[in-house]
Amino acid sequence: MAGCCGPQDPPDDSDPDRYNAIFTSRFSRSVSRRYERRGLTGVERRLVGFLEDLPGGLAGASVLEVGGGAGEIQLELLARGAATATNLELSRAYEADAARLIERAGLVGRVRRRLGVDLAAAPDAVEPADAVVLHRVVCCYPDYEALLGAAADHARRALVFSHPPRNPPTRAMVGLGNLILKLLGRSYRGFVHPPEAMLAVVRAHGLEPVILHRGPAWHVVGAVRT
Repeated sequence: MAGCCGPQDPPDDSDPDRYNAIFTSRFSRSVSRRYERRGLTGVERRLVGFLEDLPGGLAGASVLEVGGGAGEIQLELLARGAATATNLELSRAYEADAARLIERAGLVGRVRRRLGVDLAAAPDAVEPADAVVLHRVVCCYPDYEALLGAAADHARRALVFSHPPRNPPTRAMVGLGNLILKLLGRSYRGFVHPPEAMLAVVRAHGLEPVILHRGPAWHVVGAVRT
């Protein structure tokens, strides 16, 4: 695993609360309120646009989002024709905001939220979907091969994900953040995984990836089933 954490500082995968300690209710409230005021971010619009532009569009499609937080991307995909959405989340802090957004959008009954399901560790616990989304998630997970491989296997039609660019400024920033987390006694770590290796994983699982966007903070990759 070629992340920003070196072999001297491995992540503590045994801590079940490592995500709860970082992705808190305060963080969820900030994200959900920003979405209510301004809609999707530019990067989120790119992820949604890729799926919306697939041959046949989103009509009747099922969506699986890994680490979808309060679920704003899912709500937009449902509004654009998707039939159902399933959210997998390892932090419990988003549930209240997610329920509020779902009710506000009039989509109660079309979103299933599953808390504590790690797709990479338990792929059989989740049904495949037409479209799979991972936004700002791969960089939070140590084993990108297992995570992206499981996500690709669950994508009947398409997979779209974002990741930070692997360059000196980003690696330095994430490394500094990890050092601070270590000094604070937190077990969570961020990662800057190698982009070409991530594309290779997607290809190995039967999808053809296309780099949709290279931004200073986030790159977006879309892939379709071949």
